[in-house]
Amino acid sequence: PSIAKTALKTKIAALFKVKEESVAVFGMKIKFGGGRSSGFALVYDNVDMRKKYDSKKMLRRDGYLTKNARTRKQKKEIKGRQNKVRGKAKAAAVNAQKKKGGKR
Repeated sequence: PSIAKTALKTKIAALFKVKEESVAVFGMKIKFGGGRSSGFALVYDNVDMRKKYDSKKMLRRDGYLTKNARTRKQKKEIKGRQNKVRGKAKAAAVNAQKKKGGKR
């Protein structure tokens, strides 16, 4: 079994005298037979610097960012409704509900 990223974070944080939240561990590769692993870690000065410079994917994985609630299809439907109106009505088109019903 591979070593846990959380265990690595605590070890690296102690080594560099920083908080665990400011360490990002990724790209772990385990060697067959065990005993050796390799990977990458980024150590930031503080959590604010990590939020500024770290990739969105890693921030989302560690719980510092939340994923957008709207799906791809919802965004496209909103775009279509906005294209049909002009001016201030565009803002109303974002929150408008899709018409129920359809072909009979």
